Amino acid sequence: MILLTGGNGQLGTELRHLLDEQGLEYVSTDAGEMDITDASQTMAFIKELTPDIIYHCAAYTAVDKAEGEGKELDEKINVDGTRNVAEAAKEVGATLIYISTDYVFDGTKKEGVYKTDDQTNPLNEYGRTKLLGEQIVQEIMENFYIIRTSWVFGQYGHNFVFTMQKLAETRNELTVVNDQFGRPTWTRTLAEFMTFVVKEKVAYGVYHLSNENSCSWYEFAKEILKDTEVNVLPVDSSRFPQKAKRPQYSVMDLSKTEALGFEIPTWEEALERMLSSK
Repeated sequence: MILLTGGNGQLGTELRHLLDEQGLEYVSTDAGEMDITDASQTMAFIKELTPDIIYHCAAYTAVDKAEGEGKELDEKINVDGTRNVAEAAKEVGATLIYISTDYVFDGTKKEGVYKTDDQTNPLNEYGRTKLLGEQIVQEIMENFYIIRTSWVFGQYGHNFVFTMQKLAETRNELTVVNDQFGRPTWTRTLAEFMTFVVKEKVAYGVYHLSNENSCSWYEFAKEILKDTEVNVLPVDSSRFPQKAKRPQYSVMDLSKTEALGFEIPTWEEALERMLSSK
């Protein structure tokens, strides 16, 4: 039996569609069915279901709100909630797949890409709580996969692609930051890797998964709007002050994932496929 947390979110919805395609049975939950911040409810629900696999997609992802009014909720969901899910997963002997983020890194690496065992040093509250979640999973579980991802986009939920398209409807010129670099990740590619590690029974541990190639937010926006008349202009991130500090450079190393034989499309290919499937 498969259990999903956060089944109605951007990634959870993508994963549900993929599991449907694969003909796999699963139980999808959101806060209404199982409140992961409630330890006793989470334990009771998971003990009754006794899943073999738990895809833990539930997360607090409002990065800027986590610095202020959302700080307490960020902690409750990403730290306490993850602990509750991990404790219950251990109790029933389930394998746990935990989704983490490039924001566990500070983005100051001078050369190369971030490897799975590189020093972590989150710059913001969201990154801090997701890293604590990683550490909790590693402390409690033996059979786990931690998958760090970045710049997630897909056809379900809010993301950068839809934000750019929406802005382009009413403006003929957009300014986008050109001094933050990372790897965009299509939810479909991420969902496929999540099911891949389980099906192939790969070694437990920490993996990085995003699409191939890296870019700035400006380059990402240019590609999104390439078939429109909108003029996209590069600007320094100081023009868009945000509550949460972002890493300037969070390009993650994919070699450990590629060594498993998992094929990763480029973010440009992934974007094209996502937009054509809408």
